[in-house]
Amino acid sequence: MYPNDGFCELDRAECLRLLATAPVGRVVYTRQALPAVVPVNFGLDRDGTVLLHTSAGSELVRAIDGAVVAFEADAVDVAARSGWSVVLTGQATVVTDRADLERAERVAPGSWAPSPDDVLVRIDAELITGRRLIGGRTMYGLSLPGRRPPDTPFPSGAERPREEETGRRQ
Repeated sequence: MYPNDGFCELDRAECLRLLATAPVGRVVYTRQALPAVVPVNFGLDRDGTVLLHTSAGSELVRAIDGAVVAFEADAVDVAARSGWSVVLTGQATVVTDRADLERAERVAPGSWAPSPDDVLVRIDAELITGRRLIGGRTMYGLSLPGRRPPDTPFPSGAERPREEETGRRQ
């Protein structure tokens, strides 16, 4: 991020506050040595732990139980060209301890695709990063609505301005 580029790094407290407002997030994990992403509904425990329900026999549980994963949630306002994104990284585990289950069940929402063999998965918040985009700001100054930011592709068939018109090399 550059000074005045419109992006603002978020501290841990702000990341957790924003995560708590998101109805859906994405679990990012490795499947057959390739990145995989699955959207999920989730709850956020007071220490920043992500809690979610899924089927015990799911590919997701087999892939993430005991593994380090990323969890991402965001919100975007396309019209205002603004939004935020938070990424939480930590170990995912299936919760088996009875006391942990009872406490976590109060926080974790039910799965949107419930199954009779649902399990509760916890993703510990070992690292949390986030950023917010302030609409219209770029590292080149304020971008006005309807104007393309610098170095964006021209639409098909549009004529690129000559260098003497822009003062910039093509």
